[in-house]
Amino acid sequence: MCQRFSMAAELPEVQEHFQIERVMYYYRNRYNISPTQNIPVVLQQNGERILDEFRWGFIPYWGKDAINADLRNVHRNPAYRKMVDKQRCIIPCNGLYYWKQEGKRSYAVRVVMKNRSMFGVAGLYEIWRDARGEPLRTCTLVMTEANPLIGEFESRMPAILSPGNMNRWLDEQTNDLDALDPILMPHSAAEMHAYAVTPLIENNRHDTDECIREMDLNRAWIKR
Repeated sequence: MCQRFSMAAELPEVQEHFQIERVMYYYRNRYNISPTQNIPVVLQQNGERILDEFRWGFIPYWGKDAINADLRNVHRNPAYRKMVDKQRCIIPCNGLYYWKQEGKRSYAVRVVMKNRSMFGVAGLYEIWRDARGEPLRTCTLVMTEANPLIGEFESRMPAILSPGNMNRWLDEQTNDLDALDPILMPHSAAEMHAYAVTPLIENNRHDTDECIREMDLNRAWIKR
């Protein structure tokens, strides 16, 4: 599963990359995003591209993939299929975090595009209501097979969308999972790069640019 990622870029860059027409919340750089936190989400409503903020992880936890929706379970789970029909979104990212195991030791790594560009992950969203009837806006990342690079850390990876496929994923006229299936493929490992980072990413409260800096493994930044 993907349990950490970053989205650190200036708002005008985000708006241009994702063709955002309206921003609905106070955007800020996030260097260490973890489940249950609010994250940026791109939606398309009545033809307008919107940047908003949703909670990462569905409530209630009716499925075991509340944080990451495995594409295999999306096909089998009627609730997910309903979301694919009408409740698709894109999760903006510019880095994914994993732990690389070496024997009994491991260290944190960040996976980015080689050109350090932003990318969009296919997502699903749901709006629940709490006991007082207040709306709870939640989302999840869609997962697919891992490419060879991510496969060093996990068997699944977020479904990264090309710019053209982002348009298809958000197209309000498309509501057929089978038609969208071909765009939910592993992203090319040749376009991605992994490097070691601080183990402090394990701390949910540590959200500074230190998280994205490359770490020298010779300085004993290895978790035992």
